[in-house]
Amino acid sequence: MKNGLIRLTLIITAVAISLPLQAQTGQYGSSLLITVLAAIVVLLILGAVTLVGENVVSMEAQKAGVDEEVNMGIFPSVNELFAPKVPAHAAGKGAKVFTKGFELDLVGDADNQIQDIHVKTFALQPTDYRGNAPIPKVVVNEGDSVKAGDVIYYDKSNPDVKYVAPVSGEYIKLNRGAKRAIIELVFLADKEQQYKKFAAPDLDKTNREAVKSFMLESGAWTLLRQRPFNVVADPKLTPKNIFVSSFDSAPLSPNLNLAVAGRGDDLNAGLEALGYLTSGNVYLGLNAGDESIAAEFANAENCVKKYFMGKHPAGNVGVQIHHTAPIGSGDTVFTVNLQDVLTIGNLFLEGVWDTTKLVALTGSEFKNQTHVRTKSGANIGDLISGNLTNDNARVLSGDVLTGKKKTADQFLNVWDDQVTSLEEGDYYEMFGWILPQHGRPSLSPTFFKFGDTKFKADTNMHGERRAFVMSGQYEDVLPMDIYPQHLMKAILANDFEQMEGLGIYELVEEDIAICEFVCTSKQPLQKILRDGLDYVQEQM
Repeated sequence: MKNGLIRLTLIITAVAISLPLQAQTGQYGSSLLITVLAAIVVLLILGAVTLVGENVVSMEAQKAGVDEEVNMGIFPSVNELFAPKVPAHAAGKGAKVFTKGFELDLVGDADNQIQDIHVKTFALQPTDYRGNAPIPKVVVNEGDSVKAGDVIYYDKSNPDVKYVAPVSGEYIKLNRGAKRAIIELVFLADKEQQYKKFAAPDLDKTNREAVKSFMLESGAWTLLRQRPFNVVADPKLTPKNIFVSSFDSAPLSPNLNLAVAGRGDDLNAGLEALGYLTSGNVYLGLNAGDESIAAEFANAENCVKKYFMGKHPAGNVGVQIHHTAPIGSGDTVFTVNLQDVLTIGNLFLEGVWDTTKLVALTGSEFKNQTHVRTKSGANIGDLISGNLTNDNARVLSGDVLTGKKKTADQFLNVWDDQVTSLEEGDYYEMFGWILPQHGRPSLSPTFFKFGDTKFKADTNMHGERRAFVMSGQYEDVLPMDIYPQHLMKAILANDFEQMEGLGIYELVEEDIAICEFVCTSKQPLQKILRDGLDYVQEQM
């Protein structure tokens, strides 16, 4: 309907502009004017007939299950006329092309090689799982031997959800943080891994309750996150839809094509299992801009494929949800990381809890930027042993926008598949706002970028926190129909109704991280958003 109205408006506008020109033809002006008016009437009739016809075709296409973003009309839409060309694998599939976003273009991309690294210790970190009590019930004792998949602890407020050992070995210690909160349960891994054997239900002959019970008992349920609020999924709820993004657009992100290579059966089984949990669809977001997309993604089954193309944050599942089936008040959706879908699929096919994943070692301060094969919760020191170029480096679990600072004795966060190294920005930049500076990733046109130039970034903020001014920068980089700056101010004011109206249910920290990077006022937007989400959740 919208495209048809746009075309009809353009036709009428073009004819209307021609009227004065036609009327200036001297003695023939009157007859020409009558002719033009008659032509307008004919065009309006033809436009109305075309518009009605397109609407009928659109409704029939919807009944037939054709993607709603595929233009079934006679004429191309405005978006189709001016949209950038997409690769052949996504052509004609209703790819959503984003014009907003920002690429940091940093040095230190991981190559496409995969190395196996021996990691001695792993950890379960209860603080990774948002929504749990700070002191869960631990059911093992220090010195106990465990298999991968054995129950280690559960949340006292939700005992049905089991948290299981990522590896087999000896449970060696429990580390506590502030107020005696448990932050790490550490395991010394066996050289030869031992797995607890589960009796997985047959996906061809099962139902939702059986799948849910199996995932709760095996620990797989902990891989599901619930939106709004990005907390561990509530087993009592049935999500409207489930979303999986097959690509990561964050700076220096891992190549997930490598992760899925040769694991098509695991991917399809994982998607099929997730399909039992929702009353709607399992959506798989695919990278329309990737000409070398893995065959496993292109041929994925048991899901509805959606194609997206653009700069970061195009790969964020939150952005994909917004442009597929937005979260409204009262809605619940689940999200799952791509590599966790593979873990779930392997669990149903093989009956073992194998958290093997690819992790990208990226950033300017690593000698060797590559992908390594390890398991969930790997020790950071073992992952990067001998790989840092110098001691003046900061290591993050995750990417430069959302990652958490880690030391060598700490562990990879459960949701992360990337370790990033950056030079410490421990220097003062006198008159940095006015003197000529070396190139750096910035939204400001003050810093020029030529061609495919990549920048070496450090941790210096190049300024301090300032007055929270309205700049319009956030809207330039966030491809969502949301006014993030207004939302942030509503959160600071504790205005519940404004938060709801401005779309807080659709956002989590990773979605707003790019806005935090470009923020002139240096506001901690991710922390502000989390405070707002926690406040809204408390009021519900």
